[in-house]
Amino acid sequence: MGLAELEDFPARYNIAPTQPVLMATAGVPRAAGSNLPDRQPMLVRWGLLPAWVKDTREFPLLFNARSEGAIEKASFKAAMRHRRALVPASGFYEWRQTGGKKGQPYWIRPRHGGLVAFAGLIE
Repeated sequence: MGLAELEDFPARYNIAPTQPVLMATAGVPRAAGSNLPDRQPMLVRWGLLPAWVKDTREFPLLFNARSEGAIEKASFKAAMRHRRALVPASGFYEWRQTGGKKGQPYWIRPRHGGLVAFAGLIE
């Protein structure tokens, strides 16, 4: 992912809201005139509280945004315009519901290893 100075990050198999997660944020450009950012690793708490929230106890923690509508929502608008990041992962689980039974998780990952990146927002 082009991250400089990345320390060992412990493997985890399930990440839930409020837990720490690694993000890659854009830093200053590598050289004068370059539009290639130098990505920086950042450990953050999964969950977004918009900057305009006065009392965090009165506002629910946001942790998922639909890409097609996030720019129109007041909660995500500023972060979508100015504070985007990448969330690296080796894969993710999708759940398949069959009838009335408990769902079955399926591990989805790149066929030959490596990483996938999810879009992230920062406030």
